[in-house]
Amino acid sequence: MRARRIAAVAACTAVVAGLCAPTASAQDDPSALAERTLATRLDIPWDIEFLPDGSGIFTERDTHKIKKITGTTVTELDTVEQAQTTGGEGGLLGLAVSKTFASDNSVFIYYSTASDNRVAKLQLGGTPQPIVTGIPKNRYHNGGGLEWGPDGYLWATTGDAQNTANAQNWSSLGGKVLRFDASGQPAAGNPRAGSVVYSIGHRNAQGITWIGNTAYATEFGNNRTDELNRIEAGKNYGWPTCEGTCNVAGLTNPVVTWPNSQAGPTGVALYKNALYVGAVTGRRVWKIPVNGTTLGTPQAVFTGYGRVRAVAPAPDGTLWLGTSNQDDNGSPGSTDDRIISTDG
Repeated sequence: MRARRIAAVAACTAVVAGLCAPTASAQDDPSALAERTLATRLDIPWDIEFLPDGSGIFTERDTHKIKKITGTTVTELDTVEQAQTTGGEGGLLGLAVSKTFASDNSVFIYYSTASDNRVAKLQLGGTPQPIVTGIPKNRYHNGGGLEWGPDGYLWATTGDAQNTANAQNWSSLGGKVLRFDASGQPAAGNPRAGSVVYSIGHRNAQGITWIGNTAYATEFGNNRTDELNRIEAGKNYGWPTCEGTCNVAGLTNPVVTWPNSQAGPTGVALYKNALYVGAVTGRRVWKIPVNGTTLGTPQAVFTGYGRVRAVAPAPDGTLWLGTSNQDDNGSPGSTDDRIISTDG
């Protein structure tokens, strides 16, 4: 274990609700943050969650392993043999711990197979029991976010699987935010009866979190603009007609945008009155202050870890970050990939 102090940097490269915010001043800079490396030499830790005892649990995209962290000790819990890598962004992705984990030792997983992406319930050591299947897959644009919402339902984020038509097709599960119960049935209040689809028009949505009861999801743009979207039932977020903010009737604009080079937004979490967004392309974390329903100026923090993918508030009050330097676009150091704990 090691400890050091790190500094944050900020720049006017993000746009909040269409307006470029001024550069943060030194007094806004969350410098001198305590940091501990909890685990090293991992293989693309994609999603981090927590067990009832406070231990961390995470997926590895390409090894298809589910692992546990207790203190700084990493143990293997399971390998999902049914998961397949896609040679790009697919594999073992999102993770959500069963609400009844103490009695059923189960988690929910989002993963790629030979034919699709899907969500399954998995009793650790057992065989995945699929609950949502037929999510389009391809080498890239597989989405993969999976979280429990404050409404008690599971929410999943999906990609268009490199077929832009999927995003606008209500009958396709690609390019969507999905909402369903623990058996895979559509959640009450979804915009279309009998459908798990909650919102459409997404290119490659990934992380999802909530401010109160309002969902926010990150999304990879194409060659210009990455997004943070406020997710509402039945809304159309524009892809492929729009990338970033545009003025088209019936389409919903993002609440924050970044140039592609500065973001590649992945995991997102609410922590200490701010949204923290992992940025793989930008090799940083974006901190967005939250004041009620107002989002403040995004600030670039944690710029020394390379590609940051997973972001997760821990039960002990710290924030955990997972790097993604072992993927095809990374430049791994001798200890990558890592999971790091910080006081934010």
